Amino acid sequence: MKDFLQLIKIFKKHLLKPDPFLFPIILVALLFFLAVFDVYQKGEIILKSTLNSPIANYQSSSYPLLKNKFSPDILAQAAIVIDKDSGVAIYAKNENLRFSPASTTKIMTALTALDYFKLTDILEVKRISNEGSILGLIRGEKMTFLDLLYAMLLPSANDAAFVIAQNYPGEEKNFIEKMNQKAKLLGLNNTHFQDPAGLLDQDGYTTPLELARLASYSLDNKIFSQIVSTKYRFISDIYAVNTYSLLNRNKLLGIDGISGIKTGFTDEAGGVLVTSKKQNGHTLIIVVMRSEDRFGDTLALMSYVSDSLTYLSIHR
Repeated sequence: MKDFLQLIKIFKKHLLKPDPFLFPIILVALLFFLAVFDVYQKGEIILKSTLNSPIANYQSSSYPLLKNKFSPDILAQAAIVIDKDSGVAIYAKNENLRFSPASTTKIMTALTALDYFKLTDILEVKRISNEGSILGLIRGEKMTFLDLLYAMLLPSANDAAFVIAQNYPGEEKNFIEKMNQKAKLLGLNNTHFQDPAGLLDQDGYTTPLELARLASYSLDNKIFSQIVSTKYRFISDIYAVNTYSLLNRNKLLGIDGISGIKTGFTDEAGGVLVTSKKQNGHTLIIVVMRSEDRFGDTLALMSYVSDSLTYLSIHR
C-alpha cells in the first residue's frame, strides 16, 4: 500500500513536469496497481462473506481423523459423511455432482416455512395433490402448521408440503422463490428447488456436500430436530373429524444413535437418505444419493466411520 502511495506522488510530479520517456511507464504501472487493488478488495469481501456464512462453523476444538482409510462397499453413486461441529468431510464420493434431492427437498420446505408460520397457525387445503406419497388431505380441510410439518417430515406426505406452500403469501410460486433465496443465503450455490415436495426431478438439484450442509444447519432448529427424531405420531384436523396415523419412513431411526433426518425417492433420484448420528459426543451427517439400497449404504458408512474415527485436539 505504501508503494502504491509513493507511485501516486511520482506520478503527480511527472504529470506537472512531463517526461516523454517515464510518463507512459508510470501510467501503465498505475493502472496495474489499480487493478491489483480492486482484486484485493473483492477478495476481502468474498473472504468475509465466507467466514460469516451461517452454515460455516469451524470453532471446534477437535479435528476428526480416520485411523484406517479404505473405500467402503456402497451402491450409492454419491455419498458424504461430515462432522457437524467442524464441518470437515470424513468420507466423500462424488460429493460435488448434482443429483435430484427427491423428498429431502422437504428439509428446505420445513426451514422456509418455519421462518414464516407459527406452530399454531391454521392452514387450509386449497388444492389437493394425489402424486406420490400422500396423507389424503381433503380440499377445505384445516390443520395446524405443526401437524402439517409432522405429516410432511415423517411419512413424507407430498400433499402436506403443497398445503404449506399454498398458504404462504403469493402461494407456491413465492414460496419456492423463498426456498431458493434461503439456499443462496446459506451458500448453497449448487442447489435449486422447483417445488416444495421434490417431485420435479428435471429442475430440482443439489449435491451430497450441500445437502449435508443444509442438514447440518437444519439440526440447529430445535423444532425441526425434534420432529425428524419422532418415530410415530397421531394428528387430526382442527375439528378432530379426520385423524391420521403417521409413521416415520426412516427405518434406521433410533438405531445406534441415529436421530434423523429425511428419506427421499423417485425413479430419477433413486434412493436418497440424509442421516444424523450421535457418536461420542459428536454429531455426524451422512448423505447417500442415487442409491439402490439407501439404508444398507448408510449402515455401511456408519460402520466404516465408527470403527476408525478419532478426534485430534487442536487449539482454537
